[in-house]
Amino acid sequence: MNKKKSQPTAPSTKPKPTKPKDRDSKSVVSKATSTPTHKMVTDNRKAKHQYEILDSIECGIVLHGSEVKSLRNGKCSIEEAYARIKDGELWLVGCEIEEYRQASIWNHPTKRVRKLLLNKHELLRFVGRSKERGLTMVPLRVYFAERGKAKCVIALCKGKKLHDKRETLKKADAGREIDRVMKSKRFDRNV
Repeated sequence: MNKKKSQPTAPSTKPKPTKPKDRDSKSVVSKATSTPTHKMVTDNRKAKHQYEILDSIECGIVLHGSEVKSLRNGKCSIEEAYARIKDGELWLVGCEIEEYRQASIWNHPTKRVRKLLLNKHELLRFVGRSKERGLTMVPLRVYFAERGKAKCVIALCKGKKLHDKRETLKKADAGREIDRVMKSKRFDRNV
């Protein structure tokens, strides 16, 4: 039988790795300066028109699995929702999360009352202000935070009167008009 003898290998002639060249500051992005990424689910634009927002707080939401799947698909409505304090806890009432079709018999009720998660001292501070006459707790937005947790921003609001709403619209109109004029003047200078 002919057996092949292993031949000694020659030492490698590959060049040694060199030190990495200095990168210019524009190509390097540090992690500390990156902005947090949130996946927005829904936003309550009506609340900003109907209420004067005094204070807001971010809190977690207790959800079922099918509710999380439905939120990831963007199937949520908070336009008619509000927050209520019951037995020392904060609850979200009237928030509609559509059923997740693939959940079959393990689906959730669409308008069930959901518990909101806050620290005790945050809750006491927020509850103390909410007991003032004429103040309402309204959800402003629902989103997924960086780590995939569902969050809700609850605002302490005071209802606007009709003349207040008109005043807000006038200010917004004036601001848009000023921006339009400034933009046209900027283009005139460049020509």
